[in-house]
Amino acid sequence: MKSSSTWRFVLKIVGLSLAAAGLICLLVGFWDKLAEDAAAVKGRLCGGNCSEFDDYDDDLLCE
Repeated sequence: MKSSSTWRFVLKIVGLSLAAAGLICLLVGFWDKLAEDAAAVKGRLCGGNCSEFDDYDDDLLCE
């Protein structure tokens, strides 16, 4: 009895590990497409005028 519940637990862990590995492989495989889509969304939200340095106060840097 106890052996079968242990095997079920081990198989659940193995299954979850394989599912997580599959998700990581999908992320790695489609990383370039995801990065392009994220850049497109950022461009739409900012209206095309955003710079990556917009959050710095240039007057404080020049003092």
